[in-house]
Parts: sequence; C-alpha cells; structure tokens
Amino acid sequence: MSWGALYAQLGGVNKHSTSLGKIWLSVLFIFRITILVLAAESVWGDEQSDFTCNTQQPGCKNVCYDHFFPVSHIRLWCLQLIFVSTPALLVAMHVAYRKRGDKRSMMASGGAEKVSHTDLETLKRRRLPITGTLWWTYTCSLFFRLIFEGGFMYALYFVYDGFQMPRLVKCEQWPCPNKVDCFISRPTEKTIFTIFMVASSAICMVLNVAELGYLLGKALLRCVARANRRNQNQNQNQQQQQRRPGRDSSHLQNKKNEMLLASSTDTSSNKTVC
Repeated sequence: MSWGALYAQLGGVNKHSTSLGKIWLSVLFIFRITILVLAAESVWGDEQSDFTCNTQQPGCKNVCYDHFFPVSHIRLWCLQLIFVSTPALLVAMHVAYRKRGDKRSMMASGGAEKVSHTDLETLKRRRLPITGTLWWTYTCSLFFRLIFEGGFMYALYFVYDGFQMPRLVKCEQWPCPNKVDCFISRPTEKTIFTIFMVASSAICMVLNVAELGYLLGKALLRCVARANRRNQNQNQNQQQQQRRPGRDSSHLQNKKNEMLLASSTDTSSNKTVC
C-alpha cells in the first residue's frame, strides 16, 4: 500500500481545509501512519510465530491464536485509516468538480484562445470558501470521520476485550487436549503501541468535533448576518414608504399655492386693464 499516494491526494484537501483540518491531517500522518509504517509493523511482525503454547498437539496453537486474535492490530488500523481518509477524498473530488466547472465557464465566456496558462494556474491554486454545497460535503465528511473513528475504536475494544495486551491466555479450543497456557510475545510493548494509537484516534476525534462545531458556528453567524441584513432592508423600505405620503402632501400643497398665486395674479391684471 502506497501511503505517499494517499498523502498526495489528501494534500489537495489540506489547501481548502480550516486550520483545525490541517492539524488533523498532520496528526493523521505523523502520529498514526508514520508510527504504523515505521514501528508498529515491526512490533506485530512476529505475533503468530512467537505465540507459543505449552502443548505439542497439532493445530492447537493455530486455533488458539485465531480465537484470541481474529483480526491483526495492523490490518485493523490500516482499515481504520483507509475508512477515515475516504471522506476527505470525497471533499477533494467535490473541489475538483467545482474547479472543472469554473474552467469550462471561463473558457466558454472568454474563448479557449483568450484563456492564458496563467489564468488556469490561478484557477487551480485558488482556495474555495467552505460555503454552499462545499459546506455540506465538508460537514458530512467530518460526520462520517467521527462515525468511522468511533466504530473502529469500539471494534478494537470489543474484539480484544480492552486495550491491554495480556501476557498469558488460557485456551481450551478443539483440538487442544485440555486447557493450555499460551504466551504472547512482547505484550508490554504492544500495549504501549495500542494505547498510543487509541490516543491518536481520540485526538483526531476531538479535532473533528471542534472543526464541526467551528463550521456550524460560522454557518449560524452567516445566517444571523443574512437575517439582520434582510431586516435592515425591510426597515429601510418601510421608512421610505412612510416618508412618501409626507412628500406627496407637501408637493400637492405647493401646487395649490402656485395655482392660487397664479389666479390672484390674473385677477389683479384684469382689474388693472379695466
């Protein structure tokens, strides 16, 4: 699996993310993927070969190992990282779709010959605001991240009956002749790595909750500001409507005064002629 290709895809999302989203991506790759690739795989590489039981019954060791370790920690964490990263890839696809539409609009309005390479690069590097449909896509991606993180943490706790690796397990599965003792290699080191990965997942969940609250807060502020502008426009329209009758009455009064003045002028001129 190429983690570098995944980082290259998520790097495009990082440009359009909030500050909390950038911190989340850093935690994901530094404290989870890097530790998983460089350290955790070497720790769990010998889990089945060094799983020993105090019996020579054929098949007993394999059955006991499958009973206590139905899924490897490494494979479970790899699945968790893939599922957690998938919603971010959906955001990247949405951004690419928006930019492709803007590119088509630019070329249709200005012509393919008039659009320069600089304009296309500017459009490619432009940061899209998290509003409208992109806000919904980004918010849904955070929601699904939280679901996947919580689901895999619960699965890890449920499958292995906690986050601590035992030193000794007792197995009485068939074909073991009786209850046998099985020993796990390096249980303390594996416990430390398990707690570290769980803590990293918890930090990512806290960052996702904070970012989700931040986006909801900004959306609420935009709605309040839009409602305030609408109320201000309505108040201004009402004030203008209230001022119009006064202006109309004063205009009519001026006309009446002009007519009276004109009639008085005509009367005085008639008297003078007589």
